[in-house]
Amino acid sequence: MKVRYSFKEYFEYQYVIFQKENEMKYRCRLLAFSFVMISFQIIQAQYKENDWKSRDTWMDVSKIFDLAEIEEGNNVADVGCHEGYLSIHLSKKVGKQGKVYAVDVRKDRLDILQEHLKNRALSNVDVILGDYDNPKLPLQTLDVVVVMDTYHEMERYMIILEHIKKSLKPGGKIVIIEKFKKHMLNKSREEQVGAHTLSLGFVKSELEEAGFLISTEIKDFGNWKNESDKRIWVLVGVKSNKE
Repeated sequence: MKVRYSFKEYFEYQYVIFQKENEMKYRCRLLAFSFVMISFQIIQAQYKENDWKSRDTWMDVSKIFDLAEIEEGNNVADVGCHEGYLSIHLSKKVGKQGKVYAVDVRKDRLDILQEHLKNRALSNVDVILGDYDNPKLPLQTLDVVVVMDTYHEMERYMIILEHIKKSLKPGGKIVIIEKFKKHMLNKSREEQVGAHTLSLGFVKSELEEAGFLISTEIKDFGNWKNESDKRIWVLVGVKSNKE
């Protein structure tokens, strides 16, 4: 038996279907957006103050300072400082006679860092809002520049390396710390960067191309957040005494 609909009934029927289809699309988009936001929050959590104590259990900061030969009275920089986890460690290490230059490209992070410094009564940290291709560091002033979990985000990395080299004193050091995700082994640089990771080999070649002498190379510096598939590596490059 064939059912006939009036124009009004047919229109109402189609409208109900349209609403249901759009509601389903909206729910799918909302679910996808929620997943992205949760992932982003998990990634960013490691940089928040309430995660710093936990981070101290898997990030051997004192060993990093030993590798870089950072001493009291040094002038140092933290490029990609986020909200100041490493900057505050550096501030305490170099003491009142030293200086820390904390650089980030996001003002909101630097504002939070300023609050952390105020709450801790630390006055030896200068906060710098850098550009994406220039950390805006003072020339020939620094003993050590640390770039931790940030180098893989730099699109114009060779230009930035040149700026960093100009900021270092003769014999000054750059320390690059990254995490490598094991499933990205043998992938291209572009593929690795897309996965927010980068292998030691690419960066070593780039440091050498920029004119740094590699003094320290550590392929396994522990696991990032104690996750077995994320291995931390460290490179230390030295600026020539003749520059």
